[in-house]
Amino acid sequence: MATLLQVEAIECRYQTQTIVSQLSFKVEQGEIACLLGPSGCGKTTVLRTVAGFNPIYNGSISLAGSLISTPGKAVPPERRNIGMVFQDYALFPHLSVKKNITFGIKNTSGSEGQKIIDHLLELVELQGMGNRYPHELSGGQQQRVALARALAPKPRLLLMDEPFSNLDTELRRQLAIEVRDILKEEQISAIVVTHDQDEAFTVSDKIGVLAEGRLQQWDSPFEIYHHPENPAVASFVGEGKFLAGKLMSDGRIETDLGVVQAPNLTGQMGDRVQVFVRPHELVPGINGSSVNAEVVKREFLGTSTLYTLKLASGALVESSFMADHDYQVGDQIGLRLETEKLVAFRQAE
Repeated sequence: MATLLQVEAIECRYQTQTIVSQLSFKVEQGEIACLLGPSGCGKTTVLRTVAGFNPIYNGSISLAGSLISTPGKAVPPERRNIGMVFQDYALFPHLSVKKNITFGIKNTSGSEGQKIIDHLLELVELQGMGNRYPHELSGGQQQRVALARALAPKPRLLLMDEPFSNLDTELRRQLAIEVRDILKEEQISAIVVTHDQDEAFTVSDKIGVLAEGRLQQWDSPFEIYHHPENPAVASFVGEGKFLAGKLMSDGRIETDLGVVQAPNLTGQMGDRVQVFVRPHELVPGINGSSVNAEVVKREFLGTSTLYTLKLASGALVESSFMADHDYQVGDQIGLRLETEKLVAFRQAE
């Protein structure tokens, strides 16, 4: 695949405060990428910078091989052929769905223009709703209109800023899948900004995890989850708790859960490490082959229950058991670690 967007070591500021620094990544043609991170980490700043609304103070941004941003010089947003979908949809309340979609593009009159409108309404599953107004639509339908409007000029790149955050959980997941299918069908590259890891995993081909103004890792969803490059990435893309451990002579790790394997870790015997244990990696122990733990908190989730458990050392871990187990706060239970992909990091001095 050819590279569509190349972001090279950019620095973004608001007045004298540096928001993002040394940020580099690329988006291939037809690829959907996601910038994932907590509020205030710089995700939206990066999106606005790619769109051309914010300047850069170091580095460069190229689109389809042409420079569009360098320090002190930038192609205006309207000349970048980049579409944008905002968090609040930004629809015009006095315009119909049809006119919202075609706002800002030329030559939409006549039969050819009607074909464009019909295609976009069908694409976002709003057939027959062209004459309605935004206040007559649900939140999900309004988001579809915003997507259709962004796609109407046939942008090279689509930017989406927290596009599903105003929707309920089930609709958010459904619409995320639909949007991914639409972008793939139209062969449009996109960058989605979100703080929701499930949303990022659902939509993206590549994920960039941002924290403290820096890109921590840029990789596929599978690699981000199973092979996080540092504790910040591990803790953000999956529920779990860090457990202290000590590296043994044969590369195994001694922990409060027993001796475990960490194939991704190298170091010296005796090195202190952090082991990231996810809820699904802990299962009920059987016949004394386990470590005892006390239930200190429980959260019933329907098909499963999430338990917070205290080990003999006082360390806390989390475990998700199927709903046929029903332990109460204060119960003592056995735990066994069951995984072949344990994530561990050397502990900073």
